[in-house]
Amino acid sequence: MYSVENLDELAQLCFALGAASVGTLDKSERALMIASPTRLPSQQVEIVRQAILKGEDPLGEAYISLRSPQERRPLGQTYTPRAVVEAMISWAEDQGVPSRIVDPGVGSGRYLLAAARAFPEAELVGADIDPIATLMLRAALAVTKLGSRARVILGDYRSMSLPDIDGRTLFIGNPPYVRHHQIDPAWKAWLLATAKKHGFKASALAGLHVHFFLATAEHGRPGDLGAFITSAEWLDVNYGSLVRELLLDGLGGQALHILDPSAAPFADATTTGAITCFSIGGKPESIRVRQVGEVADLGRLNQGHAISRQRLAEANRWSVLTRVTPKLREGYVELGELCRVHRGTVTGANKVWVHRDGGIDLPDRVLFASVTKARELFGAGDRLRAFDGLKRVIDLPVDLGDFDPDERRQIDRFLRVAESQNVQDGYVAANRKAWWSVGLRAPAPVLATYMARRPPAFVRNDVGARHINIAHGLYPREEMSALTLDNLAAHLRSAVTLSQGRTYAGGLTKFEPREMERLPVPSLESLIEGDVHAPGAAAPLE
Repeated sequence: MYSVENLDELAQLCFALGAASVGTLDKSERALMIASPTRLPSQQVEIVRQAILKGEDPLGEAYISLRSPQERRPLGQTYTPRAVVEAMISWAEDQGVPSRIVDPGVGSGRYLLAAARAFPEAELVGADIDPIATLMLRAALAVTKLGSRARVILGDYRSMSLPDIDGRTLFIGNPPYVRHHQIDPAWKAWLLATAKKHGFKASALAGLHVHFFLATAEHGRPGDLGAFITSAEWLDVNYGSLVRELLLDGLGGQALHILDPSAAPFADATTTGAITCFSIGGKPESIRVRQVGEVADLGRLNQGHAISRQRLAEANRWSVLTRVTPKLREGYVELGELCRVHRGTVTGANKVWVHRDGGIDLPDRVLFASVTKARELFGAGDRLRAFDGLKRVIDLPVDLGDFDPDERRQIDRFLRVAESQNVQDGYVAANRKAWWSVGLRAPAPVLATYMARRPPAFVRNDVGARHINIAHGLYPREEMSALTLDNLAAHLRSAVTLSQGRTYAGGLTKFEPREMERLPVPSLESLIEGDVHAPGAAAPLE
């Protein structure tokens, strides 16, 4: 393969391949022509031409060899392996034929040219802010004789004009990854204002790839399609909430394929990659997710298990929902499809808010029998049948104006004592709507321990006890009969093992709420019918 010595020679190679014949050059591109007048050997130019015709990217490879990852980082230039490009194009082929293809950070044109081959009638649009990149794209378009249906834009995708067309647009590519420190304040202001226009709140700490998701929501029309590969950090970080919300409302997320760093989705960056497939304008009922260990396992991006919209909307971190779990047996679902799992309320100062029955002078209606120790659930067996031994948690309402004078005097005395202990200045109390209102959750029909050296206890809450943050509550997503809840709790007691949790030093095993939601359980139909066989069980529950 012909190698170039510097960027001037790379620019000259682009012109020798016909870059100037595709569209109208920008002044920055013309300046590169003037700066690189050297004439290259025709035989070497022909070698590069033939490589492009074979579907290779010799210009992009040359660019990578001339600019180190550190030099490319300010522009977020990370080139995608061919196998990843092909998997994303295959997904697009399965969605139907687009009328237009847009690559928002086109680089040397890896995605755009592959999509052009898959969709020979589609209009091609590629945008980039680097004139070397747009020259490489023009050269490749000239060689492949695609210039007549292509529009090359040297400019920012966020401000690009994209006219309405008949038919669908496919947005596909690898948006540039640039951290917020290097993003101009004017563009940060654009992000905040544009997100607000769409009904979302954005963070100025967001990286450039988040900007590009939002710009796609701006440019796209209902029915348009998209497939982007980015760093996967937006799954969990606070500033990534904008992407998560867009996928649930507007961008129409269809699938997430998470590539382990060992799969090297980006040749010059060790990071977890996320391929996001979406259909603009939709509010999906579920999104398919999966983790992929090897690029070769990507396939046509048509695999994965469905996570409901409701669960995704509730989660502030999505990576836990993508973790590999054993394949579900036929007739089984994840617990999270049937129930939300919520950790109990944090009081912020148990010595103030938790008391033995009869140990505090306050109106009965603000004292709630509650599970405050894990051993209370372990000792209860399969059912919590009585309040005996449970402590009372004080849960005052935000508005104290509904109490009679005697009750208000009791409450005021209690609050003065609490203030003398500076409870109101604690982190938890100071961040409540009213520092004195603990805000207990409603009683959960099933209570579960979540940290011990033994499997969790799953206890039916017959007495309607509340719980604080030493336990989880299982709240059905739709109404379940008492018998169905009994069957669910019984299955969990017999089937859940320590190996399904996260073990810490000292042997403690913990089940976070979202991890507990990943536990396999029989389908709702099976639970209703009582046809619930735990592993090794001899008969269904009765």
